[in-house]
Amino acid sequence: MKKLLTTLAAFTALTAAASAADLPRRAPPPVFTPVPVFTWTGFYFGVNAGYGFDASSRSNAATVVNVAPGTAVAAAVPTQIAFGGTDSTDGFTGGGQVGYNYQFTPGSGVVIGIEADAQYVDFGRNRNRYLVTPGFALAPGVQAFSPNGVSSLDFFGTVRGRLGYAFDKALFYGTGGFAYGAGGGREFGLPNSSRDDFRTGWTVGGGVEYALPTDSFLNFFRSSAVTLKVEGLYVNLDQNNRLNGAYATNAAGAVFFAPGYVARRNDTEFAVVRAGLNYKFGSY
Repeated sequence: MKKLLTTLAAFTALTAAASAADLPRRAPPPVFTPVPVFTWTGFYFGVNAGYGFDASSRSNAATVVNVAPGTAVAAAVPTQIAFGGTDSTDGFTGGGQVGYNYQFTPGSGVVIGIEADAQYVDFGRNRNRYLVTPGFALAPGVQAFSPNGVSSLDFFGTVRGRLGYAFDKALFYGTGGFAYGAGGGREFGLPNSSRDDFRTGWTVGGGVEYALPTDSFLNFFRSSAVTLKVEGLYVNLDQNNRLNGAYATNAAGAVFFAPGYVARRNDTEFAVVRAGLNYKFGSY
């Protein structure tokens, strides 16, 4: 009897061990990996290119100066000089920008920032084109230039605040702030010379910016830190009226003013439409 009980106990133990071996093993819990949320917060820099358009409300009528005999500008006969009616505030623009954004709530939310940019432009190429009465010419050494004081513009830049709203990787924003620029031309310098005239003003505009997917051919960093933007700006630069009404100089340095000409103050006004690429530092 004792031997039978011992055999039954051993068999029960073996059966329990075998059943335990057949039970499914408890797998470790999966590791939770949070999905990263894009944020516009961070410093950035980039490049841009676009086109500028004249945005002034001035009349484009030609300016005609009647030159009286004996002024040492033309021959001793009545002569007319007709200057073109445009200051050619249009052309290519390109440059770079640097800035910082702060987004209050990652994902979607309000974004504030500041941006500074510097741009090369080629405005005012045709500002001094003129025609003289057929059959007559200006006297030797005489240089003619627009009496309207129109300017060229070689470069301009801005320092602007930005305020917008982000829908994940799309940012819509308005912008505005300080503007500056400079350009050369005889109308801004001494007779028979040329120098730059630095001007300041203001700018306002807006745009949209989008963070490129990592597989975009434009995303050369293969990260979500490359953004593409399209924006428009209106720029107004103050312009003094120095030498307004002067239309010619001669080799001796004399300045000739148009009789009865009323000096006008013509601000330089233009609109810029441009596209740009930015690289943003910081987290996803």
